[in-house]
Amino acid sequence: MTWENLLLKPALPELLLGSLALVVLMVGSFIPKKRQHIVYALSLISIAICAIAQYWVYQQYPAPTYLFSHMFVVDAFSTFIKFALYATTALVFIYSRRYMNERNMLHSEYFVLSLFSLLGMNVMVSATHLLAMYMGLEILSLALYALIAFQHESPHALEAAIKYFVLGALASGFLLYGISMLYGATHTLDLYVMSQHILAKSYEPTLLMLGIVFILSGLAFKLGVVPFHMWVPDIYHGSPMAITLMISAAPKLATLGFIVRLLTQIFHDTPIDWQWMLVLLSVLSMTIGNIAAIAQTNIKRMLAYSTIAHMGFLLLGLIGNTSLSYSAAAFYMVTYVLMVLGVFGILLVLSNAEHECENLEDIKGLNQRNSGYALLLLLVMFSLAGTPPLLGFYAKFGVISAVVGLHLPGIDFSLTWLAVYAVMMSLIGAFYYLRIVKCAYMDDPIDTSPIHTDCVTVVLLSLNVFAILIAGVLPDFLIKACLDAILQSSILS
Repeated sequence: MTWENLLLKPALPELLLGSLALVVLMVGSFIPKKRQHIVYALSLISIAICAIAQYWVYQQYPAPTYLFSHMFVVDAFSTFIKFALYATTALVFIYSRRYMNERNMLHSEYFVLSLFSLLGMNVMVSATHLLAMYMGLEILSLALYALIAFQHESPHALEAAIKYFVLGALASGFLLYGISMLYGATHTLDLYVMSQHILAKSYEPTLLMLGIVFILSGLAFKLGVVPFHMWVPDIYHGSPMAITLMISAAPKLATLGFIVRLLTQIFHDTPIDWQWMLVLLSVLSMTIGNIAAIAQTNIKRMLAYSTIAHMGFLLLGLIGNTSLSYSAAAFYMVTYVLMVLGVFGILLVLSNAEHECENLEDIKGLNQRNSGYALLLLLVMFSLAGTPPLLGFYAKFGVISAVVGLHLPGIDFSLTWLAVYAVMMSLIGAFYYLRIVKCAYMDDPIDTSPIHTDCVTVVLLSLNVFAILIAGVLPDFLIKACLDAILQSSILS
């Protein structure tokens, strides 16, 4: 081992993140409750330090660099996802500060658990070994279990936490069983070595097939796609709004990061038709997600089913199994996270100490109360519906284009029918998004109280939403960034 490897410089952001999370924990334990804003500021500073360290590491190691006996990699793709995770977590902290403070939940534990969940996500997207991936996933999951139950006096939050814990344990069992099957088939857990065994036809086909099915099932649970979706509406509804925002955004990015690495390094050259499994999951998710969302009057549950539908669209990009289709999936996920941050940020602003803005009635007459927030909500809803020229349109266009003319092994017809079906589902989904816009602009307000928030949140929320518009008009930069992250990384090597 060289001195440079001993210093573990490529893993500096993760080492800093774990250390700073412990610093936040210690500081929060010794300062009085009325000064928890210090912990809030320290948490944001910690994320900024880790982001700077990530940039420095990538400048020092532009080529894929491995650590810990080939279990951890720093490459363009993992760096791209990590920057998105840092920005997402920071925005969640800023958007949720007033909400958590009004409910007496702005404690150091909230920030510590969120930072540890961020650490788990970082490990996931850099994992090149199945045990390293599982370790990152469990760090993330354990932190989320506690965050969901953070409002411990709420029976809904406790119920949601128990449901997520039980179902999460089941999904972890699926993953571990799949990992054991892959180990039995190839006698290794290293993704690169495993891919070499598959290329050399040196594996047990039955065990490999079962391992692929179980691993995809476990990861499908983390994405919340049908039929592994039953936890999503209950967890979204039962959790505090700020925690719902955290769950709906950052973990999806981390899960996508590992799925792309898994598909490109292990499943890419297998003779097993795993793509048909993704086709089935995509069709079911788009159908059930969009249709079930129409019947919802609770906005959090509606957005939960909307998430299921969006994850169905995301899978379209993974079916293509090419660098272009994977970059389209990454572009879709970044776009989705931007939109989710926008819509939940607006709902957090509209909530107050006495009432949480989570029903359609709470949106009625928003344009009369505050035309600025009504405009922001309109832009986000139209983007979620996939209306041009907003970013959501180009995201859907990218993943739908990935399956047009695509032929899977063993069939004579293309998957163009799937693209047509996705467009139809997108039209159905537009109904419940436009219903929110209708409530904001065409109905009389039920609540006429003024909307209070701080200037920082207003500015960042406005930039967040207008980024959806500007990037929709000029999407080339983000599209190129996603494609470069795929092409310059280790996942296609």
